[in-house]
Amino acid sequence: MPPHFIVRGGRQLKGTIRPSGNKNAALPILAATLLADGAVELDNIPRIRDVDTMLALLADLGSDISWVGPNQLRVDTRGARPKPLDPALCARIRASILLAGPLVARFGECVLPPPGGDVIGRRRVDTHFLALEALGASVEVGERYELSAPKGLVGADVFLDEPSVTGTENALMASVAARGRTVLRNAAAEPHVQDLARCLVAMGARIEGIGSNVYTVEGGQPLGAATYAIGPDHIEIGSFIGLAAVTNGDITIDPVRGDDLRSTLLAFDRLGIRPTVERGTLHITPGQERRVRPDLGGHVPKLEDGPWPAFPADVMSTTIVSATQCTGMLLVFEKMFESRLFFVDKLIGMGARIVLCDPHRAVISGPSPLKGGIVESPDIRAGMAMLLAALAAEGTSQIHNIGQIERGYEAIDQRLRDLGADIERHDG
Repeated sequence: MPPHFIVRGGRQLKGTIRPSGNKNAALPILAATLLADGAVELDNIPRIRDVDTMLALLADLGSDISWVGPNQLRVDTRGARPKPLDPALCARIRASILLAGPLVARFGECVLPPPGGDVIGRRRVDTHFLALEALGASVEVGERYELSAPKGLVGADVFLDEPSVTGTENALMASVAARGRTVLRNAAAEPHVQDLARCLVAMGARIEGIGSNVYTVEGGQPLGAATYAIGPDHIEIGSFIGLAAVTNGDITIDPVRGDDLRSTLLAFDRLGIRPTVERGTLHITPGQERRVRPDLGGHVPKLEDGPWPAFPADVMSTTIVSATQCTGMLLVFEKMFESRLFFVDKLIGMGARIVLCDPHRAVISGPSPLKGGIVESPDIRAGMAMLLAALAAEGTSQIHNIGQIERGYEAIDQRLRDLGADIERHDG
């Protein structure tokens, strides 16, 4: 039998948990090391499968990589050479596409197989290539993507056709190497995009507008050795808030960045779940109200995701599990991915009262006592949601395809055991 978790639910969890470094910041920052003429030392890197795959891609290009601490990396890409990216490695993660901008900026060419990643609906890559074309690259699309800029990239005024996170990151990395000024408009501004921009600044880039949807980059500056610490993962923190809520837990999350959590805390407040944040520490106490607050006039409230600073799409799955344990009715509207909500059939099998209206909308009516079951992790975030459901349920659950969870959550079984969870990892 493939690796799986055995979870015995119904326990109240207690204790302090440290969030990992932001996965979605670590991956583009690792790609950005290709632009540095010197070693880059990174702290708070999560030890997860997606990071391992990105490191394997960099190593395959000729980079020198070493772990210098439990979550500390030294990456020296001065020995990297242009070559087609490994198709098997690219198929493991969507973030492989983040190498397009740095490679075409540094070497004038990039051959990229289609990226892999979660199967949560169509995930277009047009924004990436339209932005790189605007900066002077030519793009040929076939069974693989071939990018070329033999004369180098040139700054431009670029309006992204959507505020894509990874599209913005690719454009940002290419812009710092392009000659002249680049203005990126309609850009993404999520905390992980901000982390990438700040790391590029630490390497010597000149970027204005960090945290906004317009970045101004004075490109062509020499980039060199740097040291940078990645911020705590606000998506993981949202998962842990849900974890405390569904287990009636007494959990402290430390450290957190309060500004990264505003929309997440607003959503949980609507469910009657109200943590406190003070001096970089979040605490959620037992006995939360767990009652959905209706809209004015008694209407069913709607929780919807959107580009930053709206509610993050990656927190939606675990928030749905939280809503199953709250009194009242909630409509969730997942705008960004047309297959992300399909995991709710597994929650229904565990006893949740959910009506899937269409690929983007579901109605949750709670509270619903959950019972243990045999379930599977369809993607990273839904996998974590199934883990929360198993911890809230009475009885024993088996969770399969846990490699999906481990792509994004470091040593999650051990960290949950430290809070008092009854969870075992079985390798066969």
